Amino acid sequence: QVQLVESGGGLVQPGGSLRLSCAASRFTFSVYAMSWYRQAPGKERQFVASISTTGGSTNYADSVKGRFTISTDNAKNTVYLQMNSLKPEDTAVYYCSATTRRGDYWGQGTQVTVSS
Repeated sequence: QVQLVESGGGLVQPGGSLRLSCAASRFTFSVYAMSWYRQAPGKERQFVASISTTGGSTNYADSVKGRFTISTDNAKNTVYLQMNSLKPEDTAVYYCSATTRRGDYWGQGTQVTVSS
């Protein structure tokens, strides 16, 4: 029902910045929230950040609080993740997720590598 496409990943030096984008399409029902998750090699997928589509409230994992910012452009059905002061431990595949009344939908993921 919902298609999500992430973009903006890549290779960046420690201390650098990246902005991820997630474009949502093909939905005719309410989306309650948009979220970012990440999965590093050998580890389970973990929560990064979320934003409510009603009120715009945000939540962040402790590990990224103060460095990452989630935002939306509702007119474009797009959610962003601005990542600053990147660390090697931020290296992972980042996934966009949409929470709807019919369940969660996931994008294909985009690779973020933080390394010198």
